[in-house]
Amino acid sequence: MRIVLTEFVTLDGVSQGPGSPSEDTSDGFTRGGWLVPYIDELFVRRTTEWLERADGLLLGRRTYDAFARDWPEITDPDDPYTQRMNSLPKYVVSTTLTAGTWYPTTVLRTIDDVEELKRQDGGELQIHGSARLGNALLKAGAVDLVRLAVAPTVLGSGRRLFEQPGDAAGLRLTAQEVTPSGLLLLEYETVGAAPVAEYEGVTAYL
Repeated sequence: MRIVLTEFVTLDGVSQGPGSPSEDTSDGFTRGGWLVPYIDELFVRRTTEWLERADGLLLGRRTYDAFARDWPEITDPDDPYTQRMNSLPKYVVSTTLTAGTWYPTTVLRTIDDVEELKRQDGGELQIHGSARLGNALLKAGAVDLVRLAVAPTVLGSGRRLFEQPGDAAGLRLTAQEVTPSGLLLLEYETVGAAPVAEYEGVTAYL
């Protein structure tokens, strides 16, 4: 399977609390709900298409607990995400959790367990939220694709997606789209180490 990191971020890279002011107030964060004003029909259609490609959800403990609490309570039959989120296999990486409450759930202990799962046949193993897990897997070279929905807002505070230390990762842009509300939808393949070069003057690029 391919591991796909799917994240909602602000222009300054914050991924914390996109859906509600009360979604994630850890570390005193008070600026949640920043994605909601920009949700439009194209965003819903594209993110639904992304979710349809998933053969499983790969989550960290914090995100798993929040999703396991909230998603089973969504009963709107017209919600395009609910059936997929609740029925897909869930894999939660945790050293403390012994069993899951959101069926079907498998508990994984280590990054090695994730890489073993990745070697199985299938489509996409999608990380949603779980920025710490996403960073750890990116550092380990296990992420194949990064999908971002970038909101046109700058928060100035909050937990950022790519803030954990690690080797510089190279990415290649493979898809881009702008929604009518101004969300930038980006898709990148990982290409190993980030390339660097010496600037040799503008004429070298003409």
